[in-house]
Amino acid sequence: MAEHEHVRVAVVGSGFGGLGAAVRLRREGVTDFVVLERAGSVGGTWRDNSYPGCACDVPSHLYSFSFAPNPDWPRTFSGQEHIRAYLEHVTDVFGLRPHLRLNSEVLRMTWDSETLRWDIETAGGRLSADFVVSATGPLSDPKIPDIPGLDSFPGKVFHSARWDHDYDLRGKRVAMVGTGASAIQIVPAIQPLARNVTLFQRTPPWVMPRMDRAISGAERRLHRQLPFTTQARRGLLWGIRELQVQAFTKHPGQLGAVEQLAKRNMARAIKDPALRAKLTPDYRIGCKRILLSSTYYPALAQPNVDVVASGLSRVEGSKLVAADGTEAQVDAIVFGTGFHVTDMPIADRVVGADGRTLAEAWKGGMEALRGASAAGFPNWMTVIGPNTGLGNSSMILMIESQLNYLADFVRQLDVLGVPPGPQGTGGGRVALDARPAAVRAWNHRVQERMKRTVWNTGGCTSWYLDANGRNSTIWPGTTTEFRRATRRVDLAEYEVLRPVSQGDSGAVADESAEAAV
Repeated sequence: MAEHEHVRVAVVGSGFGGLGAAVRLRREGVTDFVVLERAGSVGGTWRDNSYPGCACDVPSHLYSFSFAPNPDWPRTFSGQEHIRAYLEHVTDVFGLRPHLRLNSEVLRMTWDSETLRWDIETAGGRLSADFVVSATGPLSDPKIPDIPGLDSFPGKVFHSARWDHDYDLRGKRVAMVGTGASAIQIVPAIQPLARNVTLFQRTPPWVMPRMDRAISGAERRLHRQLPFTTQARRGLLWGIRELQVQAFTKHPGQLGAVEQLAKRNMARAIKDPALRAKLTPDYRIGCKRILLSSTYYPALAQPNVDVVASGLSRVEGSKLVAADGTEAQVDAIVFGTGFHVTDMPIADRVVGADGRTLAEAWKGGMEALRGASAAGFPNWMTVIGPNTGLGNSSMILMIESQLNYLADFVRQLDVLGVPPGPQGTGGGRVALDARPAAVRAWNHRVQERMKRTVWNTGGCTSWYLDANGRNSTIWPGTTTEFRRATRRVDLAEYEVLRPVSQGDSGAVADESAEAAV
């Protein structure tokens, strides 16, 4: 990275969100941008999560960009290695390599109100940017709970997202802490290898069968030769999930029938009534993410697997003690305990116009206008921001909607920043800052809609909720609704900032700027 390099746009992260933003910028004719990536390769969460059995729980043809269809997905639900290879392919096909700045973790980014630029300090050097797209994603920084005595554990300890492939689990006594989407894939993968697996379960998940199969060569040839068949397959997968949304958002009682299917799925593999009782949730299905697996329950029924229906409380040497007093001697601890979702570490590194960090601004809970813009952080937007998550469909759909918003944001800056016209309109550098009232109004509407959803009424505590019990993660509607809401930037929701005259400091809001459009 050149010393004091300046770019028009800095994209942070090279997962689906960051690479998608890079592609969209190029398609909008913007080539003066960089993608800042803390690791040595692209891929985001699909690079970091390489644990045994890692795969997606969204069908392959829906978990890919609409502008980069892949006719050669090998399975209906793709594994981590295939998704990572797809992202590398996207990087090459769309010519993104020259824009990558690998091993360049963002350490600090600060808004300069005088120059209307972001000053960015990275592990690879310093630069500045007119506009920042934060695409670090909510599943990027692992969370390991503070367990008393963990530091003194003599064995191996790692998180599912930081898997130690040099450590051989064969013949080992392994503790799996957590029962989320990663854990239900890891347990079946390591159960045949380990001497014993002890699963520490605070809350049992609802698990439906995973209808995975190999996609035949004939199907793939058809998709290559007739691309509209790939689009049709994607459209069908999308439509089914759109029809399901009302049960999650407006009529959670309708999910009772789905619970019965999940219970039958469990009963087929778990014959022991006591174990079935441990594994049966006491909350409405959908309140936590519904998990998909056809191997999880059969693995738990094996004689070398023990289910402890209580969270890990403390560690005493090689002995793990659960909250209910159950003890287990283990050689290794694997944490499948999720990520910093509602307290993303990147927020501590972003300093806005008033000198506050994003974390300080979000102390009462994450809020962003249309899931993208935070008040007091001009020319900054986040991809997969507050209330953009999904409980039943593909996040790629939401990302692409936010890319539409990004594209229009850049267009608006272009229009507002043209040289002054005959009436003195426009002119020079410009920035857009979300109005606090607009952010509050948007989030009030979102939270009002959230009150009826299964995520708020289902009787569970999930990672969708922040420390205040507020659901700042999930979008309470269809992907179609979100796409409409993010189709374009409404300038009435933003202050337009321009540099003040020479000799003054800071920037001024241009209240009449909307007339320039």
